[in-house]
Amino acid sequence: MADLSRVYDVLVVGGGNAALCAAISARQGGASVLVLEAAPKFYRGGNTRHTRNMRCAHDAATDTLSGPYLEEEFWEDLLRVTGGNTNEQLARYMIAQSKEMLTWIAEQGVRFQPSLGGTLSLGRTNSFFLGGGRAMLNALYLTAEKLGIDICYDTEVTDLDIQDGRFRSATVSSGGTHATVRAKALVAASGGFEANIEWLKEYWGPPAENFLIRGTAYNKGRVLKTLLGKGVEPIGDPTQCHAVAIDARAPKFDGGIITRLDCVVFGIVVNKLAQRFYDEGEDIWPKRYAIWGRLVAQQPDQIAYIIFDDPKLTLFMPSLYPPISAPTLAELAGKLSLDADTLEKTVSEFNAAVQPGTLNSDILDGCRTKGLTPDKTNWAKPLDKGPFHAYPVRPGITFTYLGTRVNREARMLMTGGAPALNMFAAGEIMAGNVLGKGYAAGIGMTIGSVFGRIAGREAARHARG
Repeated sequence: MADLSRVYDVLVVGGGNAALCAAISARQGGASVLVLEAAPKFYRGGNTRHTRNMRCAHDAATDTLSGPYLEEEFWEDLLRVTGGNTNEQLARYMIAQSKEMLTWIAEQGVRFQPSLGGTLSLGRTNSFFLGGGRAMLNALYLTAEKLGIDICYDTEVTDLDIQDGRFRSATVSSGGTHATVRAKALVAASGGFEANIEWLKEYWGPPAENFLIRGTAYNKGRVLKTLLGKGVEPIGDPTQCHAVAIDARAPKFDGGIITRLDCVVFGIVVNKLAQRFYDEGEDIWPKRYAIWGRLVAQQPDQIAYIIFDDPKLTLFMPSLYPPISAPTLAELAGKLSLDADTLEKTVSEFNAAVQPGTLNSDILDGCRTKGLTPDKTNWAKPLDKGPFHAYPVRPGITFTYLGTRVNREARMLMTGGAPALNMFAAGEIMAGNVLGKGYAAGIGMTIGSVFGRIAGREAARHARG
């Protein structure tokens, strides 16, 4: 049982990958560490619970990676998905540090498996956790406990005492009681505000009511809002987020990875007017899947439908839910409450525009349409062999990009640019430093582990110095 009356060297707020990496790193640096997780033990870990892999630079193939992924290629991938909206110095530093992470993470008890193939195409770039994110978390928690790190669940930070860039204490609430926790250094690793629908509506308006939250219901952003309100400099566009198209039948919260749909590249996507609105074949799927939540969010009623014919059904990993199917497009339209004539026209025009080519989902195969607005530039094949299938999709928000500005030490910067004296941040709460927009598979875990390790090390150094 943690003694909240003692003064810890390092207080870590949060319970996911970034928080645990920070806590372990700080403890290995000789610091006494307290971790405060707002969720109950069963739901500990935030979005890490639903992850599967992480992206790290490496110079050669390994037992779980099929080839090298050099720092420059990683940087070029990040530059492409963010459109240049990233802090290059910080991003390149993260990429360089990521080369050590697979070994360091494994030393903390996390095990990896051979990566998946198919539409993910990540065998060379990303390492997959054996047992998924929950197993990865369990390994980190077990290591933390063995190291003597104190952990409190169901314990929410409701306020922070910050004076002149120095953290002094945190007010916490647990089981209806309140306490003041003091520490020599703070690491904020408590995620974004994606589960705070009212805060999302401040930037998105009423459409946010139709958003589904892929992860925990506990990421309300209270610590983030407190930090920004007490002089920490913000980073990131509050409307930017990791948002994917997920099955519209998923629960409001915590649907996780099994509700994500990877079949966009094999079909077409139409809105409630039965009209296409974006190039489904713009790029390799892991570099573009995270744009589709935002695209759907911009459509009427924040709903869209992935349409494909029967031969495509076996080409991708299915959702938790079965597709909606019908012998004809007209019958499928009826099941989706779409106008049948418009859907048939959309598909007919698409089929007529498809150019000859050989489908290969692992590369930009050039199988395209010609003469459409928008054209599909890769993986375009006619949809003409029934029965026909559809998945309804809505925006699935994983995490938000508004956060705290940090430097290479993961130290928060105060308004005006001065480094905080003893406050550090890691993970989604500072991801906007690297991700101004866009996403590539596994980068969230890279940000959390790299900056978590740095934040813990630097917090311990400050506390013990």
